[in-house]
Amino acid sequence: MHALNGKTVTVILLTALMLGVLYCYISQTFRFVVSFQEEQETDDSSFRSSASVVLKTHVFHLVAPDQNMWDYRHLQYKQPSIVEGRTDVVTVTPWLAPVVWEGTFNPVLLDSIYQQQNISVAATVFAVGKYIMFLKNFLETAEQHFFVGFRVHIYVFTDQPNEVPQVKMADGRKVMVRSVPSSNRWQEISARRMELIQTLIEEELLKTTDYIFCLDVDSKFHGRWGAESLGGLVAVIHPGYYWDSRSKFPYERRPQSRAYVAPEEGDFYYCGGAFGGSLQEVHLLAKTCRLNFENDAVEGIEAAWQEESHLNRYMWINKPSKVLSPEYLWQDFKSRNREIHIIRFSGVVKNYADIRPNV
Repeated sequence: MHALNGKTVTVILLTALMLGVLYCYISQTFRFVVSFQEEQETDDSSFRSSASVVLKTHVFHLVAPDQNMWDYRHLQYKQPSIVEGRTDVVTVTPWLAPVVWEGTFNPVLLDSIYQQQNISVAATVFAVGKYIMFLKNFLETAEQHFFVGFRVHIYVFTDQPNEVPQVKMADGRKVMVRSVPSSNRWQEISARRMELIQTLIEEELLKTTDYIFCLDVDSKFHGRWGAESLGGLVAVIHPGYYWDSRSKFPYERRPQSRAYVAPEEGDFYYCGGAFGGSLQEVHLLAKTCRLNFENDAVEGIEAAWQEESHLNRYMWINKPSKVLSPEYLWQDFKSRNREIHIIRFSGVVKNYADIRPNV
């Protein structure tokens, strides 16, 4: 056999290298496939469930509607620029996830891309005890601003199903009521949310839903919340701490807790009142946080801010693929900072003495 010449060897090596890169990319692409028919590891132990989550076909790129001679007009928009735009805020994290602010996206273009995919979005909201008083405002403003033009199911978890207000919804949009037990401690309600979200995904959403957002009921929408928020794992920057150093964040600081974050660690402080993403990512988050919370409880530990503490620990290790600015959960009692050009979703003004204890 004749010896291979240098050119042939180079071609073979390059081909092998390309196949190796392709294999790694495919393996990474499908890392979110989660099988719950066997034990899965979390940060601290394992969990067994009989459900199965199947990853949908991977979308390699965003596809805009075909711009033929009859419909090109509706897709006309300002030319994008990489040298002009928001300069007063950071729009990308150190791990290269976008940070969404007003002025960083084109809503018409995004809607035209995602509406043709016929995606379905779920939202969960918990209206237990006295918090039922906030539900009507939440639902009415969600109908005005939350994924308008998309298929949306809002799942209301409440101990007063007969008190859920009737709100007129557009075609393809529904309110789904789920009964849960009452509790006189708001901390217990907060702690159980991860369990209920996990169960909802496993038992009801697998074949019907693409994305899910988990939102606080004592809030209302003031402006658009739409396709710009879609991503694998989506976090919202807390409006109270984004000017502070990480040492001042209200993380869980006791090393004994599975929510522990050391003073020199952490990225941002994220809201427990608004987070979401793809079904697979949110399921993994909810399952992990629930298990860590339960293991803490066995050892007599309750994290400083319950599920929010565990969520922040989780997202420090598992970096969000998209970060939403404080526009997506402001606080009505706060004046608008100069970098906040629009308030999209905000916690309403309330007297905590009237709603806690929650009976």
